[in-house]
Amino acid sequence: MTSQSSSLPAAAEEGFKDAASYDAHRPSYPPEAVEAFLARLNVANQTDTKIVEIASGTGKFTELLAQRPERFIVKAIEPHHSMREKLAQKDLPGVEVIDGKADKMPIEDEWGDACIAAQAFHWFATPESLKEIQRVLRQGAVFGAIWNVDDYNKPGAWGATTKWEQKLNDFIMSLDDGLPRFRHQKWKEVFDQQLPANPIQVIKDTFNDRLPRFSLPLGEDSIKWTVWLSEDALALRLNTLSQIAVLKEDERDAWVKLFKEIIHGEDVERNEKGEIAVHGLTYFCWTDRL
Repeated sequence: MTSQSSSLPAAAEEGFKDAASYDAHRPSYPPEAVEAFLARLNVANQTDTKIVEIASGTGKFTELLAQRPERFIVKAIEPHHSMREKLAQKDLPGVEVIDGKADKMPIEDEWGDACIAAQAFHWFATPESLKEIQRVLRQGAVFGAIWNVDDYNKPGAWGATTKWEQKLNDFIMSLDDGLPRFRHQKWKEVFDQQLPANPIQVIKDTFNDRLPRFSLPLGEDSIKWTVWLSEDALALRLNTLSQIAVLKEDERDAWVKLFKEIIHGEDVERNEKGEIAVHGLTYFCWTDRL
């Protein structure tokens, strides 16, 4: 496992320090979504393709890449020590685990045939990261980002399937620590910022190496899903969200009380095992490296 120094926002360091719990309770990705996503990246059914995966975490998506018949060659970049160690312990075939950040990857120029950020691009959606992603990709390669989006953690403008999931969403949206999450949708702005405001700016950008690095508009797609979880499993899944994981003492007690009240509401659908129907979708986007 290669190593270099890196840093993360304090909230991410604290919220994700329990890598084992994150790995156990964060969901994987639906096969249908994975297949469609990899097809959009032009790597499905392409053997020995080189993939750069940024912020691989404990390897929730990396595992899926390693299991594929294409025998992908993966450089998995992860700055968080505990998560990186958890991923390395899995010893996935074709995967090299590397300590690094999106804006500073120890990878040679134009190495990758595709670059993937799973459940993470919102953390590093900056011009510096786009420049680095462009550097490690060959011309014409595709960068793609994918997220599992539970209804309780969706953007505020999206509708929830149920009232109880909307109540959870309202609470999670109230836990604003100033850091960008997928639900804030600010991560898209970094692509729009590539576009110059006027012809004079085009000339300036040409001389200052600020031309667009990725194509617009973004390709976008999503696939809806429903999973059945016990109350305990749902609570553990929610606790993998960094803003809930860091709650202490009175704040945690208040959260636990609210959670119990919400999941015993009238519109909570349960199966014969008492498991709760949890709704969401897998969203993914893609863009060509120019």
